[in-house]
Amino acid sequence: MDITELLAFSAKQGASDLHLSAGLPPMIRVDGDVRRINLPPLDHKQVHALIYDIMNDKQRKDFEEFLETDFSFEVPGVARFRVNAFNQNRGAGAVFRTIPSKVLTMEDLGMGEVFRKITDVPRGLVLVTGPTGSGKSLCYQLPALHLPHLTLVISPLLALMQDQLAFLHAHGIAAASIDSAQSREQAAEVMNRARSGELKILMISVERLKNERFRNFIAQVPISLLVVDEAHCISEWGHNFRPDYLKLPDYQRQFGIKQVLLLTATATPKVIADMREKFAIAEADVVTTGFYRPNLNLLVEPVPGGAKQQRLQQWLAPRRGQASIVYVTQQKTAEQVAERLAHDGLAVSAYHAGMAHEARESIQRRFMAGELECIVATIAFGMGIDKRDIRNVVHFDLPKSVENYSQEIGRAGRDGQASDCLVLASRDGLSVLENFVYGDTPELDGIRAVLDDLRAVGTGGQWELMLGQLSELSNIRALPLKTLLVQLELRGIIAPRYAYFAEYRFKLLLEDEALLAQFEGERRQFVEAILASSRRARTWSTLDFDLLYRDHGAERARVVKALDYFQEKGWLELESKQMTEVYAVLDGDFDVAALANDLHAHFRAHEASEIARIQAMLGLFESRECLSRRLALYFGDE
Repeated sequence: MDITELLAFSAKQGASDLHLSAGLPPMIRVDGDVRRINLPPLDHKQVHALIYDIMNDKQRKDFEEFLETDFSFEVPGVARFRVNAFNQNRGAGAVFRTIPSKVLTMEDLGMGEVFRKITDVPRGLVLVTGPTGSGKSLCYQLPALHLPHLTLVISPLLALMQDQLAFLHAHGIAAASIDSAQSREQAAEVMNRARSGELKILMISVERLKNERFRNFIAQVPISLLVVDEAHCISEWGHNFRPDYLKLPDYQRQFGIKQVLLLTATATPKVIADMREKFAIAEADVVTTGFYRPNLNLLVEPVPGGAKQQRLQQWLAPRRGQASIVYVTQQKTAEQVAERLAHDGLAVSAYHAGMAHEARESIQRRFMAGELECIVATIAFGMGIDKRDIRNVVHFDLPKSVENYSQEIGRAGRDGQASDCLVLASRDGLSVLENFVYGDTPELDGIRAVLDDLRAVGTGGQWELMLGQLSELSNIRALPLKTLLVQLELRGIIAPRYAYFAEYRFKLLLEDEALLAQFEGERRQFVEAILASSRRARTWSTLDFDLLYRDHGAERARVVKALDYFQEKGWLELESKQMTEVYAVLDGDFDVAALANDLHAHFRAHEASEIARIQAMLGLFESRECLSRRLALYFGDE
């Protein structure tokens, strides 16, 4: 059989995949089960020939030079297939995945232009906007296979990274992340793969770039493309501003990355202009795929605050068995609403940031598996959740902004089927939203307190701070305090060096002698010093790093590495506390009063912008015009 006959046979059997691998007969996947086609095993040359025949010159070049290529191939009258072909040490191979007719290609999505700009233009700076769930991630996932070096992806949430990595791994793409859940050894392995050129895609949080050692590492790795997911976080006029994103344009220049791709589903014309300015993106290089989702039925019902629970229960009753998300503002509301829905017999759970990480993960898994039909959640839920058959999204409380509303309803109907999105509109919770904004504006005295603390260190010194302690000292919340620190960086006053945990404590899971028996000579003496220099309570022991260094000359880095090793071996449980950030003071000779006034004016302008955002949200829901049209116009989609 030639490849078209194999694919026709595969489609006739109802297969989703056809797998070709050297040393094995062709195999197909039908309803999740892998079956062998009754043919002899293929050798390397046969597989190579089958794949090579359907490639164009560029795909063959990628296949030979980069050992991997990804493209689509159509058998007329049969189906279209997504092909991932590899040419590695284990031999040639390929996976042909059937593309259902309803699935769109990059050209169909209006993103073929993006692909060409990234892969064909030496300096492709592109900004892509489009609705949540519209396939924007493909704009970097496919080009990454064609670019010669690493694609570095900045992602705001671990859940988003995990979701996208699962997709990439399922398609045989060499991708990895470095995140806080990894051990030092796991992170080092990923870094080695990036350094060697094995990885095509590396995903990190923006906070990773605060680490000077990581910046030194990544500066040595050739990078073809910088991708910023949820790129509206860059703009202080965006609804999800993240202070550390402000430094990304500087990092792009520092690392010499010529090609940049910004992806967002919720950028207004003002935010787009801000992002364009920061990255010097031409207006012609802004690609918008449109925000209108015809399968979403957008509804607003004015409901008095006290009647919302009853109306929610009435509305969900005929929708039993359908996947639904109910969004609320506060954690206690999530618990209360979920409890009342459970009394109605719904398989429901609350979800919010106050829950343990393990509990949130369990709830997500159960919802994805269909064990839970409804989640009552704060905005902590949804990012990185790609459940395509969500039929209902209800805003029990007003959303924080039009952008949040757009993002949250975007989780409904990703399979293209009709879905309902309801807002139970009441002004009762409006003061809560406004107080969130006012609480994030620092007082002038608080800003001065931070600047006084910094100035006392002086130029050339190291400023060590614990965010929680500095927040208490200045009476500034954590997020605006981070914004203040980034503003000081952008003004050339401080530069991040590294961070460390000030306190480590451990609980031994074996006797002292049993631990010491694992080592000999100097290493045993080193472990003895750790035990002797720890303050012991009944169960937990707390390390005294100063005592260790003074009496035994033990360097902090070696001690921490040893404790991590002990934990991996199962000899102890380890806890770390009091994250301390260290900054170099580049310019400590500044006028405290003048700088404080300047920064305070900056925060007040941001406050005014956020209050205006709330008013825009009210205007959207109070309008008599078509809600879908008003939403599209808000994002500049004419």
